[in-house]
Amino acid sequence: MAAIPTQRESQAPGHEPRGRATLPGSPLAPGSARALVRAALAEVPGVSGRLADDATAVVSELVTNAVVHAGTDVEVEWRLEATGAFVVEVGDRHPSRAPRDPVGGETPYEAAEYGRGLRLVATLAESWGVTYRTGAKTVWARLPPGGVEPAHEPARLPALEVAEGLATQPQRAGCDREWLGRGALSFLAEASDLLAGQLDENLVAALTGQLIVPRLADWCAVWLEDEASARGGTSGGPARVWHASEARIEELRCALEKEPPCPGDGLRSNPERYPWPGDALGPEGTHGAALAYRLIAGGRPLGTLVIGRCGLSRFPDEVTGLVEDLGRRVALAVGAARQYARQATISAVLQRGLLPGAVAEIPGVRSALVYEPCDKGGPSGDFYDLFPAGDGRWCFAVGDVQGKGPEAAVVIGLARPWLRLLAREGYRVADVLDRLNQLLLDDATEAADAAARALVAAGGRPVRSGDGPQTRFLSLLYGELTPHDGGVRCTLASAGHPLPLVLGPDGGVRTAARPQTLLGVVEDETYTSETLDLRPGDSLLCVTDGVTERRSGSRQFDDGDGLARALSGCAGLSAELIAERIRRLVHDFGGGLPEDDLALLVLQAE
Repeated sequence: MAAIPTQRESQAPGHEPRGRATLPGSPLAPGSARALVRAALAEVPGVSGRLADDATAVVSELVTNAVVHAGTDVEVEWRLEATGAFVVEVGDRHPSRAPRDPVGGETPYEAAEYGRGLRLVATLAESWGVTYRTGAKTVWARLPPGGVEPAHEPARLPALEVAEGLATQPQRAGCDREWLGRGALSFLAEASDLLAGQLDENLVAALTGQLIVPRLADWCAVWLEDEASARGGTSGGPARVWHASEARIEELRCALEKEPPCPGDGLRSNPERYPWPGDALGPEGTHGAALAYRLIAGGRPLGTLVIGRCGLSRFPDEVTGLVEDLGRRVALAVGAARQYARQATISAVLQRGLLPGAVAEIPGVRSALVYEPCDKGGPSGDFYDLFPAGDGRWCFAVGDVQGKGPEAAVVIGLARPWLRLLAREGYRVADVLDRLNQLLLDDATEAADAAARALVAAGGRPVRSGDGPQTRFLSLLYGELTPHDGGVRCTLASAGHPLPLVLGPDGGVRTAARPQTLLGVVEDETYTSETLDLRPGDSLLCVTDGVTERRSGSRQFDDGDGLARALSGCAGLSAELIAERIRRLVHDFGGGLPEDDLALLVLQAE
């Protein structure tokens, strides 16, 4: 999640401590809101721990409700009044609607539209409500100065022990009304954090079972639907089945597979009765109550959650409401996991299209490549290529686009095919860079003109000429190899890129090009190239700045010619071993995971 922009007013005498933040409407928003408020209250002298806990729980529920029902960015504003009371307002950017009168005995906060978590908020807050303004809706709550005094301290669950802790607590649903009324808020808050951090929908389903059993039910099952199956309702077996007794899980699964839930029409998450699978639960489970909850997020059904309790004719309302709220969080987590999976798949396909399927084999040259994008969920800004250009020539490129993600993919998708086309058309190294530089500048100008026309067509203010086109910068090391009897002739040029190094058999290291301007920066820039001979045993090392700028505290890997020193220690090694040794040294230098993409290419004359 991106950093939360916050503002706090001065806490000088006579001023009420206050703050506000804008949070992206994602499953991580409630956790961010809790952290924000708790940190802010910790800085205010005299705030009791109970008030801080209650304020954190109320903020969590209000933000969760906004994320579930609005799906937009969320505005959170809080203040500590002179009386010591805590007031919070949570607004979303969904178009506001006027309050509706109850129809047919239905309350204004029916389960289909409003989270029951707000009813839990009401048990903590002295007052709360919904304020409708022109184009906006805000839910607010107010807590008295000392928080709400309970009959006894509620159950509070450590964040890292939620799943295990619930499984060992002795209280039974319907027997601990104090926990259901107050401690349930902590449960929902911690469950939100636990579920929101998962990027696998099957793991979300597994955690759901551990959260529910045995605290809220004796058993539960989760069916997950893909887009196709959702049109016709749930079918097939459940993704996860959980029972308080592990010996009953498989028998229960078999029974549930014969009775998949059949959701009714509409997108309602309120519970519906489910047939009791008594034969699968042994003599002590012949009678009980079971409920099915539709898992809905973003207006789409994602699955069904079924819970069961032996010996009950019906679940207490407090339990059904709490599970309904938990189900909303489960649905959000499943939706987020699916969105991540879709994005990862798209990124993987895109990345494969931006990189060569295989590097060319060059007569008389051994090559080795290391390519490690730091963000596995999006296209890298680094790229490489090694391809035949005809007439006994092979060309190579190692580049780094400013930025990452789709913008980087656009530049790579433009640059790499043009490199191949120009090389195969017979253009030499310097000419290729000249034309690629102009191509990037022309493309940026066209993109800026198109954006300006779209802005004017939409009624916006025309872009001033001083704003200019936004260029797309590219650093590139590009070269051409021509093998001959005595080794390999190499012509290359570096445009704003870390300079290549040549390692001799005796361990000597020298640079093989001179620095020149980034591509896509200066109009009509003229590039030049250098030519050298790689004799048998010579190795050419080409890297991106993920190698040279690898950080360890305030130091970088290439400080004091660190890369050259590392390469000199690779004398006598093969291309593959040189690449692996440099990779390992770079990783070890930082002591943690790389924060930038890493690419290096070794070309060794045989």
